[in-house]
Amino acid sequence: MKTSLQSICELLGLEEIDENRYRGLSRDVGGRSVFGGQVLGQALAAANRTISGRRAHSLHAYFLLPGDMELPIDYVVERVRDGRSFATRNIVAWQKNSRIFQMAVSYQIDEVGLEHQNVMPDVPAPEELPSLADVKNAQIAQNPEQYLKKKDVDLPIEFRIVQEICSDPKLQSFQQQKVWFRSCEALPGDNALHQCVLVYASDFGLLNAATLPHGMSFGQKNVHMASIDHAIWFHRPFRVDDWLLYVMESPSASGSRGFVQGSIFTQDGLLVASVTQEGLMRIAK
Repeated sequence: MKTSLQSICELLGLEEIDENRYRGLSRDVGGRSVFGGQVLGQALAAANRTISGRRAHSLHAYFLLPGDMELPIDYVVERVRDGRSFATRNIVAWQKNSRIFQMAVSYQIDEVGLEHQNVMPDVPAPEELPSLADVKNAQIAQNPEQYLKKKDVDLPIEFRIVQEICSDPKLQSFQQQKVWFRSCEALPGDNALHQCVLVYASDFGLLNAATLPHGMSFGQKNVHMASIDHAIWFHRPFRVDDWLLYVMESPSASGSRGFVQGSIFTQDGLLVASVTQEGLMRIAK
């Protein structure tokens, strides 16, 4: 059996099949199609193969079509610009001669300037909280029939949920979703790899924050949810094998779309990344 480290490195370690063209395989994390975080992480890994001397500081992506987990994904990188301070890459993911995803990444050399940030909320330390596996086992014990047909997936990311979701919709509308996460094993010191793993993890449960004001969950059979776009800004260096706090909230939902914002902090309160996502939220009649 592969270790978590081998699993995530293999997922992000793309095969070079031509100049500026890379191929990645998929891993089932329990969805009906390729997990969006996987495509995000692989696309950034492909772009990183064409750059040196700069860090990614932002990325903006669109999910165009669901990905087929049984087929490889080809990532084609366009070297848009290499300036003195900044560089830009466009990435398109292909399956069966169709674009399923596209992303732009901006890179910058390390520079020093003015700094400020929002304050991290006061939450219990991850060591004081139950693991996601513990929470799931408790749910299975309460309602075993609901989980009989669900596939048990071994994830390379460990999660600790900060709070139980409130059952009162009036209170949920003011509620943030907070989760600690980190890689299950120590990762090599390469900053680019840590960014790719954070991008991969950033899509887990993010859109669910848009269901909180309505007392719903993406696990309900009558709720259809899918990511439309995803953007990340990297503010400061970090390690994803150290605990990171992911604070998520949804300022708005309209037009069958939910909008979510996320902030990612280190344990000592440093804001290292900001995330936004809009996703489809359709309720079946």
